[in-house]
Amino acid sequence: MSKKNLVGNHIRKLRFNHDEMTQQQLADKVGVTRQTIVALEKGNYSPSLELAFRIAHAFNLPLEEVFFYGDNSKL
Repeated sequence: MSKKNLVGNHIRKLRFNHDEMTQQQLADKVGVTRQTIVALEKGNYSPSLELAFRIAHAFNLPLEEVFFYGDNSKL
């Protein structure tokens, strides 16, 4: 039985709010594979602190507007 991480994110929603950015475009922008973005969006992977900051920077948002801990999924 797989367990979801407690670190959640709004990446999918943010991609669509940023000119419908594709997973590949975001991956290229932050220097990871598309599969990493897929895993992040599904909640199967928690990013390193550095990657979390790179993703937030890609959206020009503070870290806490992209990622949340626990059941704080409101944006």
